[in-house]
Amino acid sequence: MAEPMRAGLQVTLEQRTPIPLSMTWSCAPGRTVAIIGPSGAGKTTVLRCIAGLTRATTARIVCNGDVWGDTAQGVWRAPHERRTGLVFQSYALFPHLSARANVEVALSHHPAETRYARADEWLARVGLGGAGDRRPSALSGGEQQRVALARALARDPEVLLLDEPFAAIDRPTRRRLQADLAALRGELAAPIVLVTHDLDEAVALADDLLVLDRGNLLQAGPVASVLRAPASPTVRAILDLTDG
Repeated sequence: MAEPMRAGLQVTLEQRTPIPLSMTWSCAPGRTVAIIGPSGAGKTTVLRCIAGLTRATTARIVCNGDVWGDTAQGVWRAPHERRTGLVFQSYALFPHLSARANVEVALSHHPAETRYARADEWLARVGLGGAGDRRPSALSGGEQQRVALARALARDPEVLLLDEPFAAIDRPTRRRLQADLAALRGELAAPIVLVTHDLDEAVALADDLLVLDRGNLLQAGPVASVLRAPASPTVRAILDLTDG
């Protein structure tokens, strides 16, 4: 019997080496889940598995009923076969291309004659209207991250993956970008997975929280519930919560 269609993202990852992982969780369309944990907890590895860049020993990744990865069945879709939008902390822009051309790279699923205008539309949506001809070296860090976000959204992603997207930006710019993302996410039907070390950022942007330590999922649930009732002293320490 065929597997019933489920909207959103379902993830199961298990392995002992090279980076331990042990977790099962899901994210519904239109919701944001924040993954938080200390350095080396496996947060970025989780994103890489979802994007198809890393394959866990045992993995099952399903998006909107479409199996992207199932190691038990020998299924592993290549990254370009998964509709993911991925935003890195380091921006990962092509330095020799203009802002517009960087966004056009993500528009290969649209007719060539429409890509120029569509790229400008996405740049305008992230507050960079009129900056299409500028190269990354002529943009500030916050502007480069806006281009990276526009490029990720231009893929019409089924899942948006954000890997510490604002960590390298000064605090005032970070707050502005967080506000912009909070506004944009209301327009997205896709699940959003945010890796962050900043609890304030998780609280501001996420609906649900995953707490990781050494690749193990220690607690998952709505942000308010996790903060109100941490499951263990380890979770409390990771979240830096004080008693009382």
